Amino acid sequence: MLFTLKKVIGGMLLPLPFLLFMIGLAICLLWFSRFQKTAKGLLTASWLVLLLLSLQPVADGLLRPIEDRYPTLHTSEPVKHIVVLGGGYTWNPDWAPSSNLINNSLPRVTEGVRLWLANPGATMIFTGAPARTNPVSTAEAGARVAESLGVPRSRIVTLDTPKDTEEEAAAVAATIGSQPFILVTSASHLPRAMIFFRQQGLNPIPAPANQLAIDSPLNFWERMIPSPNWLMHSDRVGYETLGRVWQWLKGSSGEPGKQ
Repeated sequence: MLFTLKKVIGGMLLPLPFLLFMIGLAICLLWFSRFQKTAKGLLTASWLVLLLLSLQPVADGLLRPIEDRYPTLHTSEPVKHIVVLGGGYTWNPDWAPSSNLINNSLPRVTEGVRLWLANPGATMIFTGAPARTNPVSTAEAGARVAESLGVPRSRIVTLDTPKDTEEEAAAVAATIGSQPFILVTSASHLPRAMIFFRQQGLNPIPAPANQLAIDSPLNFWERMIPSPNWLMHSDRVGYETLGRVWQWLKGSSGEPGKQ
């Protein structure tokens, strides 16, 4: 119940649903109340914020400091385990395996496979519980994609009970103990994940995937025209900011490994 409540409330506080709610409230005030100035101000402010969050310089300017916390992992000491955290997915057996990994999941798995190819003696660990109506878990979906990319099933372990990052950290701790391992997740999610894993007494080596904030050249119109792509980047900022607030409320000091 608490997990569902967290997801619903957190989802409504993300930029798009929150701003749409504010715009809807402003429209209701315009049509059905005498608070015309309040409604006009709320409508204007919501439109302006939505516009700004849909522009590349603003969205990526907010996201970049989160993603730049850890650099891409190019080389590392040999490890026994590569942990890939679960994300968005579905499972349709008629699709190509990789088509079942949506949003952030496919880049996490492909980065994990890239690191495994450099360290084929390691075991890949995939985490994540099944969605309520899906018989295949997040972990199993990731494992099947990795297997389709050449990772032997004998080198894959799935942990399919954790529902969130905190539970994933506890499950990994129970499985491998304190030995160093590579932790693969989205670049924007990695700072928060590192806190959870270090609080379990683990020694993760950070390996960011799915970097979104763009520093490389773009056409000028791509920077100037609002796009749902850039709004999605702003959404990641909102999601991770809310996640860090929740983490702090549950007792984190805000720094990895400290209470």
